[in-house]
Parts: sequence; C-alpha cells; structure tokens
Amino acid sequence: MTSIQALVLGIIQGITEFLPISSSGHLVLVQKLWHIQGDNLLFIIFVHVGTLLAVFFAFRREITWLVKHPFSWTARMLYVALVPTAILGAVFEELFENVFSSGGTLAAEFIITGVILWWMDSVKNGFKSEDDIRFMDALWIGTLQGIAILPALSRSGLTIAGGMWRGLSKETAARFSFLLSIPAILGATLVKVDDFYESGMKTVNGSLVHWEPLLVGTVVAAAAGYISIRLTLWVLKTSRFRYFAVYTWALAAFILFDQIVTHRWFPPLF
Repeated sequence: MTSIQALVLGIIQGITEFLPISSSGHLVLVQKLWHIQGDNLLFIIFVHVGTLLAVFFAFRREITWLVKHPFSWTARMLYVALVPTAILGAVFEELFENVFSSGGTLAAEFIITGVILWWMDSVKNGFKSEDDIRFMDALWIGTLQGIAILPALSRSGLTIAGGMWRGLSKETAARFSFLLSIPAILGATLVKVDDFYESGMKTVNGSLVHWEPLLVGTVVAAAAGYISIRLTLWVLKTSRFRYFAVYTWALAAFILFDQIVTHRWFPPLF
C-alpha cells in the first residue's frame, strides 16, 4: 500500500466511521476498486487507533466524567449495551469475516443503510435523556451495533436510529452511540491485533512493515474522524440524513451494475 492510498483510506475511515454511511463498507469498496491485495490487518489496526483518538478528543469531557463515575447509570447502560454486541461478534465472527472479504453483499447493506437514514429524518425528536435509558433500550442499541459488523451497515446510523426508535432524544442517541463506539472500536482493534500475531507477522522490520503509510493513515483518520463527529451532530440537528441515504443508494446501484453487467470488481450477483 502506498502513502497516497493510505492517505485516501485514512480519510475515508475517519469520515465514514462516524457519518452514518459505513466505514467498513467504504474500505471494502475502495480496496476492490483499487485492487489492493494482501493482508492489510496492520493498516486497519492503525486507522482504528486514529478513529479512537478522534472520539476520545471529541468527547473528552464525557469520557472523563464516566471514568470518575464508572458505576453511574449511563456507564451501566453502556455496559449492558456491550453484551449483545460482544455475543454477536463472537458467535458470528467467521461469518462476518467471510462477508467482509467477499464484498458480495455490499449493495444490499448500503440499501438497508439508506432506508434507515431516510427514516431518521421523519422521526420526531424523543424526550429521553441518558438518565431515562432503560435496559431494553440499551440491549436494543447494543444488538444493532452487533449487527452493524456487516460491512456496509452503518454502526453509527443503526445505533442512533435504534436510540431514536426507543424514544431517546436525537442528542442523547448520538452521544450514547459515540460513547458506545469506544469499546466497540477498541474491541475490534484488539481482535485485529490478535489476528495479526496469529498470522505469523511478528517480525517488524523495514522489509515487512512500511511505517509511513501506517502513520499517514492514522493521523488523517484521527483528523477526519473528529470532523465527521461534528458533522454528524450537525446533520442530526438539521434533519439532513436523506442526502446520505441517496448517496448510499447510489453506491448500491453502482455495485449492483458491476455485479450484474461488468463483473469487474465485485462477485457476480447471479
């Protein structure tokens, strides 16, 4: 992977991790279009670290408060939400990896993401704050986060929509979603680290690891991630998710055209 490719992929990872248009779906899409081959586990680990830095910085006050109050109601609801996420990730890990690597289901997942985004703009603002979140609310949001491991299902889109469905205010749903992303991204990163070492790539030297693309990807993912968080909060307030819905449907149409007609980048649909 070149530094230019790392720059573009880092920007895509940062922007799409928090905008409700699916970061993993975009990474798979770009890797297919550029025919990037080989094992990119280490790069994925680094850009995930970048997005973690972004959310840590954007919500530093909330995170500091949660660290000081680890048994507060909000913290407990975050713990509850993590349970179905962890279970789904562990049980269906192999299935998710196969779906991720093939890219054959991207179109369907982008279509579903678009439907959810279109729906979000039509929902009235709820009334629940963090103190009003209940166990079933947290379990529902955590379940949706687990399902969003599928590559083109947006994690932020599904979790924010899930919170809104359960009556959370838009601001509360977004905050809860972003805070919930921290252990989710951290867990995914640790899994990738384990996979990296299990693959036998333990020797770190100039011939195996090119540090420049990794560092470039990390830095731009962090910067783009912070901008993405702020943009998502603004879009949520102004009810403009339908623009992103149209965008995901356009991506789905492009992928379907390739799967049905050109067969250049994605597995044939039939």
